[in-house]
Amino acid sequence: MKYIALRVRTAMLVHGYTAENKEIVEEFHDEPFLEKLIAIERIQSVTEKYLLVSSSHGRVMYWEYEGDLDSIAQRLNAAGLLVA
Repeated sequence: MKYIALRVRTAMLVHGYTAENKEIVEEFHDEPFLEKLIAIERIQSVTEKYLLVSSSHGRVMYWEYEGDLDSIAQRLNAAGLLVA
């Protein structure tokens, strides 16, 4: 299993959907950034501000990260994990 080390904090946790197909979202504010080793296979997408990662029980989480999209792309590319 491959990992990437990043400083992240939880921004949103998606618990599921309502009967009207609206996301049930729990938002987090002012959480501290923590250093984490994140399994690459948990990462669903990366934007300029968030990582979308899979979580337990079929949930997904949005983590805010320190840094920028370009630096993450460069690190993944250097590790041979980015298809351009």
